[in-house]
Amino acid sequence: MLLSGGIDSAAALHFYVALGRPVATMFVNYGQAASEPERRAAALVAAHFGVPLLERTLSGSVPKSEGEVAMRNAYLFALAAMERPETVWGIAAGIHGGTPYPDCSESFAELIQGIARLQKRPVDVLLPFLSWNKSDILSYCEAQGVPTCVTYSCERGEVPPCGGCISCRDRKEFDARAAIKAYA
Repeated sequence: MLLSGGIDSAAALHFYVALGRPVATMFVNYGQAASEPERRAAALVAAHFGVPLLERTLSGSVPKSEGEVAMRNAYLFALAAMERPETVWGIAAGIHGGTPYPDCSESFAELIQGIARLQKRPVDVLLPFLSWNKSDILSYCEAQGVPTCVTYSCERGEVPPCGGCISCRDRKEFDARAAIKAYA
């Protein structure tokens, strides 16, 4: 399971743990601005669910900024497929629909699954939330008690979070919904 430390990957981890599946997680520092706070959050999420966390650090020559990072999800799936133990048959992620990012689409999922099945040791790409939007993920987290308090969501990597990037705005929506629910 690819684990970024954010709400979406924490929700996906909960999903597979709740199914009783054996899960191991992988956090990848690919040079993103938020790598250190994301790494800490991923470790907290993995510890909460009692699953192992494998960490990988890779870097390229191009700085990664907030927003879309070209080919990010393809890169992460390829790395996970390369690094997986012999017993791993599936790689999961918290990718969801409703984003402007091409590597969060059904066509991306079909392409990456096709590539993953061409390997000598084929692997399934598992995207349980692909047809959901962010609001669906937030509702799932609320209903299932996903420990969002230990997640991190800021594409700029600021501590405290910037409050203005797409991930921070999503987080504000979630926090506002939780506050309204607690008040009611």
